[in-house]
Amino acid sequence: MTISLAVLVVVFLLIAIRKIGHLQIKIWQVMMLGAFVLLATGEIGWSDALKAIDVNVMVFLLSMFIIGQALVDSGYLYFLAYKLFGRLTSVRQMVLGILFGAAFSSALLMNDTLAIVGTPLVLRLAHEHKINSQLLLLTLAYAVTIGSVMSPIGNPQNLLIASAGGLTSPFISFFQGLALPTLVNLVLTYLVLHRVYRDQFIDAMPLIHTPVKVLDLQLAKLARISLFLLLSLIILNIVLTNSHNQLHLELAHIAMISALPVLVFSPKRLRILKELDWSTLVFFASMFVVMASVWQSGIMQQLLKHFQLDLTAVPVIMMVSAGLSQLISNVPLVALYLPLLGQPEAQTLMALAAGSTIAGNFLILGAASNVIIIQHAEKHGATLGFFEFARVGIPLSLLNLLIYWLWFRYGLS
Repeated sequence: MTISLAVLVVVFLLIAIRKIGHLQIKIWQVMMLGAFVLLATGEIGWSDALKAIDVNVMVFLLSMFIIGQALVDSGYLYFLAYKLFGRLTSVRQMVLGILFGAAFSSALLMNDTLAIVGTPLVLRLAHEHKINSQLLLLTLAYAVTIGSVMSPIGNPQNLLIASAGGLTSPFISFFQGLALPTLVNLVLTYLVLHRVYRDQFIDAMPLIHTPVKVLDLQLAKLARISLFLLLSLIILNIVLTNSHNQLHLELAHIAMISALPVLVFSPKRLRILKELDWSTLVFFASMFVVMASVWQSGIMQQLLKHFQLDLTAVPVIMMVSAGLSQLISNVPLVALYLPLLGQPEAQTLMALAAGSTIAGNFLILGAASNVIIIQHAEKHGATLGFFEFARVGIPLSLLNLLIYWLWFRYGLS
């Protein structure tokens, strides 16, 4: 066992336990410690560590955190929640609203965006209506993961597949190849959550929503402008991509431009920056270092070579991408897998998109959006445990993968 693999195992164990005696351990602290150990032992060099940190992801997250914080501080996020969910009268309707609303939104706005904006929203709904916060956090996590499968801009790995896979019309390819099984999986997710948390779905009395007012009109106006910019630039990007225009906006650039109204014009910019979820950014920077070190160790490559798998077969693509994404994260996994496919057909690319994305439903570290949700939840005094996520996520993910495999096997034939 290499030092990198040993550190990764310890990181997983500590994230699962999250507590030693009276010491409460946070996810970002564990990952930062793992990165520090690997750097201190020389398992990965400082230059390689810096190269491993994806600047686009970091800029995207930072910019979206700024927009999300402005939405929360102004009260506009909760005002929107009242407008959107105010007519829902039962827990069943609430879960369905979050599940399908977050899923379809993540297909357009990217899953990490919905994780950032949606976490404080669902926690407020859970607190106001005395609903188990873990139920709503899991609903949000699974929704943004599954919903993002059917869009080339739903998550970073899909964007990588769309740009590097040679698809002539990415949005049509993803929609035709993945929309129907994704809808089936959303229904399955509701049924699984209803089964596990059935005591929460007993509608003793209708939900009563308390009207919400905007707290800071000026900041709310700037937050609205940021949201408008974000949505407009994403739509522009979709149009440019579909028209095969060489001009292309990176998601990091879109998020950065969208955050400018708050940063430039709000007198509360320093307070917003101070309140940002910096610990999540530390987590991601550390995670990039740890995962790069594990890959450089060669242990994963040796395992793949040992089992002599046909890495171009659809079932193998789905299982390998879902499994290895737990260890090296789905974006690096896709970046490493794409060259192995040669000149792939659309169905092969869709299988890679489905497997690497649904990996996020297995365990907390399977998707960046899961970590964002949990880190954000802990910032607001709630949490979602490793084992609670796994006991629902593992059977759900296996069902999700089965649905996609059946679709590739029979639905597209």
